[in-house]
Amino acid sequence: MKLIMVHGWSVTHTETYGSLPDTLIQLARQQNLSLKIEHVYLGKYVSFNDEVTLDDIAVGFERALRDIKGNENEIKPFACITHSTGGPVVRHWINRFYGARKLKFCPIKHLVMLAPANHGSALAVLGKQQVSRLKAWFEGVEPGHKVLDWLCLGSEGQWELNRDFLKYRYQQQNFYPFVFTGQGIDTKFYDFLNSYLVEKGSDGVIRVAGANMNYRYCSLLQTDIPTPGKRSKTLQLRVIKGHPIKYSPAVPLGVFSGLSHSGNKMGIMASKPKNPQHQLLASEVLKCFSVNSDKDYRQRMDDLKILTRQQQQLIPVGKKQTISRYCMLVFNIHDEQGMAMKKDDCDIFLLAGKNYSENNLPKGFFKDRQFNDASKSLIYYLDADKMSQLKDGLFGIKIVLRPAKGFAYYLPAEFRSEGLHIDKILAANETTYFDI
Repeated sequence: MKLIMVHGWSVTHTETYGSLPDTLIQLARQQNLSLKIEHVYLGKYVSFNDEVTLDDIAVGFERALRDIKGNENEIKPFACITHSTGGPVVRHWINRFYGARKLKFCPIKHLVMLAPANHGSALAVLGKQQVSRLKAWFEGVEPGHKVLDWLCLGSEGQWELNRDFLKYRYQQQNFYPFVFTGQGIDTKFYDFLNSYLVEKGSDGVIRVAGANMNYRYCSLLQTDIPTPGKRSKTLQLRVIKGHPIKYSPAVPLGVFSGLSHSGNKMGIMASKPKNPQHQLLASEVLKCFSVNSDKDYRQRMDDLKILTRQQQQLIPVGKKQTISRYCMLVFNIHDEQGMAMKKDDCDIFLLAGKNYSENNLPKGFFKDRQFNDASKSLIYYLDADKMSQLKDGLFGIKIVLRPAKGFAYYLPAEFRSEGLHIDKILAANETTYFDI
């Protein structure tokens, strides 16, 4: 089996994956599995220019593959391992050159993504100069503005790529993606000015919910129907008829309590071979390369669910006690003319209980909020374990837009999950996109 390890466009040295390649080869040899590893350095094909986009990097990846001996006329089948931004890059490449309809022609049969930024990173909003100083991520190399724009939570690029991937049918096309990520914190990267580097439910850079390829889309529309029991006129938000909540095709997820985003102490790629979590990760990755059927894929999914459950019950490295599991909600709100709402024009309130009140929400459920100035998306980070304990499982969203009075104004809108349990809307370790 040919295994290609993709090194990011910001990589300037050849030790990105640390001892992981050697460990994989040793384990493969023990199992009589032939594994030939090749390395692709995207930095050879894409500059560090501010104008470089994810699409440019995907084109660079295509060129890099064509430059491999034997691939001049046709790219031969291979397995692939990516890290961090490399995950979205390879997914974008698949979407650009093959898409859902031609997925069966894609030469990648097994795609293993390590700590991928599939739904962005909370750190990207800091800007390129600050981000480049974070050795936990870019190791002193300044990422371009366009790439950072894509990596910001709730970016248009993430919306588009993840929406396209809802159409994919992996097993039917003999394509098997996997996601592995950590939720340990390497304290040597801690920056007292930036709490995201020690954020619960993340590896210090990428949230588990931001890496996971299991996500959902919910489209809501404001109706002319008043919300029952409201003194002021509040109109109902309802799931658009014919467009129920969409769930991404299921992808196996493995979470490790002792691995962080990078570093040779506990980084998901470069941690030392003596680290038990390094050996466990390598073993689980190797098992993915043996998947060749829908049955195999489902078995891997079940096994990794068990591993993730066990790992998330442990105290993560860098923390003093066990932590909850978390989720992200990404809101994209437009008026009837298609105009996106600005930061100061909109308030979103979460509701719970039979009377759909803010007062029924569990204490400490809300962890973080970000607004994406480019896409006008609002991102909430919640304690999913606490949210799953809502009485009766009733969940609501209230939206108040400004202006709320005057000659022309907006009426508030409210969504109530009656008949739809909260577990259908959000889930631990996952991201839910709301298009309203």
